[in-house]
Amino acid sequence: MLRRIIWPPWPDTISSKKGGNAIDAMVAVNATLGVVFPHMTGAGGDAFWLIYDAKTKQTFALNASGHSSKHVSMDDYKNQEKIDERGPKSAITVPGAVDGWCQASKRFGRLAFSECLKPAINFAREGFPVSPSLAKFSEQSLGLLRSHDTTAFTFLKDKVAPYLPGDIMKNRSLAKTLEKISEQGRDAFYKGSIAKKICEFLADNNGILSEADFAAHQSEWVKPLTMDYRGKTVIAPPPNSEGMATLAILGMLEHFDVSESSDNSAAFIDIFTRATALAFRDRNEYLDDPNFNDVPTSQLLDKAYLAERAKKIIDPSIGPPEQGFGQRGDTTFSCAVDEDGNAVAVIQSLYWEWGSGLVAGDTGLLLQNRGAFFSLDSKSADRLMPEKRPAHTLTCSMVLNDTGPEMIVGAMGGEGEPQTQAAIIARVLDQGYAIQEAIDAPRWLLGRTWGEQHRGLRLEGRFPEDMVKDLENLGHVNVELIDAFSDLVGHAQAIHILNNRIEAAADPRAGGLATGY
Repeated sequence: MLRRIIWPPWPDTISSKKGGNAIDAMVAVNATLGVVFPHMTGAGGDAFWLIYDAKTKQTFALNASGHSSKHVSMDDYKNQEKIDERGPKSAITVPGAVDGWCQASKRFGRLAFSECLKPAINFAREGFPVSPSLAKFSEQSLGLLRSHDTTAFTFLKDKVAPYLPGDIMKNRSLAKTLEKISEQGRDAFYKGSIAKKICEFLADNNGILSEADFAAHQSEWVKPLTMDYRGKTVIAPPPNSEGMATLAILGMLEHFDVSESSDNSAAFIDIFTRATALAFRDRNEYLDDPNFNDVPTSQLLDKAYLAERAKKIIDPSIGPPEQGFGQRGDTTFSCAVDEDGNAVAVIQSLYWEWGSGLVAGDTGLLLQNRGAFFSLDSKSADRLMPEKRPAHTLTCSMVLNDTGPEMIVGAMGGEGEPQTQAAIIARVLDQGYAIQEAIDAPRWLLGRTWGEQHRGLRLEGRFPEDMVKDLENLGHVNVELIDAFSDLVGHAQAIHILNNRIEAAADPRAGGLATGY
């Protein structure tokens, strides 16, 4: 029997005929991504939102990241250098994404919340075609997926074989979980049967999270960080998000004339990479949950301070940027604008691909491993403590002019998130790129993406081979060329709002889609 599979799965939700707006679209998209892109995101993860409300002409940030268990302690990891990267001892923070959907929908949405979850429920129950990305990461993580029965049952054929591109995958357990959330709202997830099932599963597997931890969770509406750049205002989520790094890179870059420089030049990449390294040093020293430690963003993003930091970019006494910054760092980004002028950016993640590797019982829900980001160093700002949010690689950006949003930019990819976002913004504002050209053009990555320990500078293979030598002559170390269109530099999506049109762009490195209705 032939079946008609509608793809992508959310056009009906964002259709103006249904009365939905950009916020409704992003609830639907992110709920659905957790079904069809389960290796990178889902209801078991965290999220950060940026929202421009056209009615009030104000910007809002929503911190939908979860805190650690009230019962967690460094003693749980005695004689360990770091927190478990997989398994129950990595799933020590409450998933915040679901509350983010509910909060955004309640405050700014038009459609009923249940309407927004229909596409996700449908694809979980009826099935969806497996994407090349999902198939690839299934094969690469086969050992992890086989390591626990509930995970193998959910994501492998007969608990053994990985799905291939084009295969139909179903997750009917997740469909039932999403139906409960659709019918009962956030309380079903944080105070009802879903929380109970998750915590009972973790307890049976020596986990730490409790029902009380879930009940105590609450997303926070917070004020976005702002930075003036070339006469525009760039905003990003505040700590515990690393949005401060994106703004710091731009704040230093503003002290250089890059308008005449091609981003294919070693000089531009040298300046940009050194600005990134300096931004990462400050991030690594201070980024934390602001409810536990003050994060001095007003000082770190002060114009005078960044002017002094910019001088260090050309200081010969400063060592190679590939050395001296900490190891940080997956994820989906989506964005939308609507006919009323509302604009939304959402970055949502399980942290590493497949998160903790644990599907919680019969919920169909894959739990994140964001707790592995905490430090066990008692002197670290991001040290593990009870009821604390970890520092987050998740961030997204919006550029505003005098009339409202001009660009919405986001990218997944660990260390690459602030780098890619700042690079796209600079390419458009400084170098005159169209938004799709800015995303398509060759990129670079200082540091690592998810699950890596690489400390060097990597360039996509479309850069000329002599670029490596040129950068080494400028003092860089560990420079290498990678694939022409590489997952390692992340996946970016963006929208550019112009006077007479809107341009949307999706990354050719991923399976994203730019579309309008």
